[in-house]
Amino acid sequence: MKDLEQLVAELADDAATVKPAPHPYLLSLKWIGAGAVYLAVSLAVSGLRLDLAHALAQPWFIAEIVALLLVFVATSFSAGLLAFPDLHQKRSLAFAPAWMFVLFLLVILSAWHADNPPAPLPVHSFECTLSITLVSLLPAVWTFYAMRKFASTHYRWAGSIAVLSAFSVGALWLRLHEVNDSIVHVVEWHYLPMIAASILGLWLGKVLLKW
Repeated sequence: MKDLEQLVAELADDAATVKPAPHPYLLSLKWIGAGAVYLAVSLAVSGLRLDLAHALAQPWFIAEIVALLLVFVATSFSAGLLAFPDLHQKRSLAFAPAWMFVLFLLVILSAWHADNPPAPLPVHSFECTLSITLVSLLPAVWTFYAMRKFASTHYRWAGSIAVLSAFSVGALWLRLHEVNDSIVHVVEWHYLPMIAASILGLWLGKVLLKW
């Protein structure tokens, strides 16, 4: 009996203090704050587009930027919920980015329809996709790193949302940096790659978040 009591006492002494997991909303707010700072620093380094005042006078450009911001915020909150196995009993909010992305697509389609006559295409093409991808790498890394500390049971969807969130930061940066009014170019080299990246995130989630 004494040996058992001694064993229990030793186990109690050796037990490490477990730090409570942060609330998903707090986790998401940290990611949003980090993304905002990262975006501001990136724009400070690269510079804002020279015709920003003119661009901000275009309603569909403003709608596009707002929709991108909403996608970033929604995916950040969703990633915070998806990091936990029970989604904190907020399943509908965890999958809200799907509806937000539909809204974003409607804005882009409306801007495309309003682009008449079409704005001239820029002389470059895939360079935009490459630039967005490079800028998105750091937000993707810190999001996946943070999510690995928890126990997601929806790792494919979590990976897709994490990549979409990071890519939206890169897309915001380029739209605020590049002098370009061609919605055709933006769809082809900015937003179709965003969809492709989110599909790739399904595989990354399985590789990096499965436990």
